[in-house]
Amino acid sequence: MSSMSTTQQPIARRHRRTALVAGLAASALVLAACGGNTGEEEGGGSSSAGEDTISVFGAFATPLEEPWDGAIHAALTAVAEDGAITYEHVDDLATADEMERSLRDIIATENPDVIVGDAFAAEDAVREVAKEFPDTAFVFGSGGKEQAPNFSVFDNWLQDPAYLAGMMAGGLTKTGTIGVVGAMPIPEVNRIVNAFTAGAQETNPAARVTVSFINSFFDPATAKQAAEAAIAGGADVLFAERDGVIAAAEENQLPVFGMMVDQKDQAPEYVVSSLVWNMRPTIEAVVAAVEDGSYEAQNLAEYSFLKNGGSSLAPINTETAFEIPADLITMVEERQAEIEDGSFTTPVNEEEPAGSTTVGG
Repeated sequence: MSSMSTTQQPIARRHRRTALVAGLAASALVLAACGGNTGEEEGGGSSSAGEDTISVFGAFATPLEEPWDGAIHAALTAVAEDGAITYEHVDDLATADEMERSLRDIIATENPDVIVGDAFAAEDAVREVAKEFPDTAFVFGSGGKEQAPNFSVFDNWLQDPAYLAGMMAGGLTKTGTIGVVGAMPIPEVNRIVNAFTAGAQETNPAARVTVSFINSFFDPATAKQAAEAAIAGGADVLFAERDGVIAAAEENQLPVFGMMVDQKDQAPEYVVSSLVWNMRPTIEAVVAAVEDGSYEAQNLAEYSFLKNGGSSLAPINTETAFEIPADLITMVEERQAEIEDGSFTTPVNEEEPAGSTTVGG
């Protein structure tokens, strides 16, 4: 974590929860005008939320059906249900202008202690708003660095479960070709794809991993088309870094690995496992810091590591339409134990995967 400079002061907790219900009604009208969808999740309900309860607002660029923001929303909802925070949100803020307007409206109408969201498509706008409101804790998914005094960054550091899933894929392929469909060749996606590839080549050194980027965070139709192209090229195992790939795998009766949440229910006979992101450790660390007045801008990456409970490989599906060798499962479980005890560190490679192609957009 970053250390506090002599001139930087932590953000003080504001102990404010006045007129929440009225404010929510007003913010819903304003945010709807900005193009977003509003929602409310309150731990214990507004009537039981005390003035000392930390208030959190989620501001998401994509619809919550998109697994990345959906994972953040799920963690915030769980913490709210435990009564640790009050939580409201708006999603589908598709442009930088919509995100910036919504952030200003959220602060004007709700004045939350913490705003959580994703800044990848609106980095400059979000950071500028954070500068203007230094007493609000901004906690945003970002490929950049933290920004003093109040802008913390996080990301889905899923290289550990990606490596384990890759090991599974390498052991399952019969053609020797594995297809990956990802968002775009940016560091936070590259490190997941590269870790998956490294894992595949541990169990199958001759494995060929084809990588297609769809140039979008949420375009299921294009992702499915890219998956079908990979299958046409010989891939018989798929990694669905983006939504849409699992549908292609099921139609072609092929093993597939999901992303962000356990996606077994999308294709119960074909989803082998999924990379699971648990944002709860990150949220809890931020809430604790705001509560005790020690919050400051920091890189929150460590809270997403597997050894810290921030990520995992979903339980391996034992009811697939194909056999998963027992010795392969044992090998993966042994490697996971080594990641957990620190004796194995998953390589982090954020370079664009060699030979990758970009489609769509």
